[in-house]
Amino acid sequence: MTMDTEPTPTPVWELPVHGDTPAEVDQGLLDRLGEIGTATACARLHHQGIRRTFIDGPQPIRPGQKIVGRALTLQFMPQREDIADGRSQEEIERRTALWEVLDQVQPGDVLVVQAYGSHTTGCFGDMLVRYFQRRGGAGIVADGRLRDLPRLRELDVAIWSTGATPHYASQAELFPWAYNVPVAVGGALVLPGDLVLADDDGAVVVPRQRAERVIEAAAEHDAWERFSRQRIDEGGRLADYYPLTDTTRLEYDQWRAAGHGDQA
Repeated sequence: MTMDTEPTPTPVWELPVHGDTPAEVDQGLLDRLGEIGTATACARLHHQGIRRTFIDGPQPIRPGQKIVGRALTLQFMPQREDIADGRSQEEIERRTALWEVLDQVQPGDVLVVQAYGSHTTGCFGDMLVRYFQRRGGAGIVADGRLRDLPRLRELDVAIWSTGATPHYASQAELFPWAYNVPVAVGGALVLPGDLVLADDDGAVVVPRQRAERVIEAAAEHDAWERFSRQRIDEGGRLADYYPLTDTTRLEYDQWRAAGHGDQA
């Protein structure tokens, strides 16, 4: 008696899917944006009507990290055996979006990874992050897990992830599908070429066309917070100085006119 065997599947979708490499970003713009904390950037974007900018889930693997850079994107998708799966992972993965996106990395880039918060997908490990580092990448924000975490903590690469796993990237339910495409990461839409700002409060996506407005608004916000902090330290009432009232706003304007608001 013979057993039926499944024929080798014929590919039904050409992988990896990819978009164009996003345009470069002026370093001066990145430097100015990097002076802002994520909390301020997120709040200023919210006031401009852009409300879903926080990438919920990924946390820094080491405290005290901060990055800002152009977003390159990597998208994982659910495995489907007639298209792609991880059974022969070591040979297959090197021809996927996971390998190819690393060759797109330019100095200062931030790689943003859609992995659905998977507990069993090790988006990156030691070797791939070392290569990312050698390419000059600034950091990684992954809505998924990492492997080789002790080694990753020894590398000078800022990384935000949802935790650790012993699994490799396609060992479980996901497969590296596309790069330089829009991704949904931690509830936020990230487009290739967006700007990503990350620190101990988490990661925030800043639409490139909004960056200048965010920087300008943040400078004003920072000035009145410094004024309010000073007045509260001097014994002022919280309700009077945070936020400012009509009366304390006049007091703040006088403080600014005296040149105090231009000091860090």
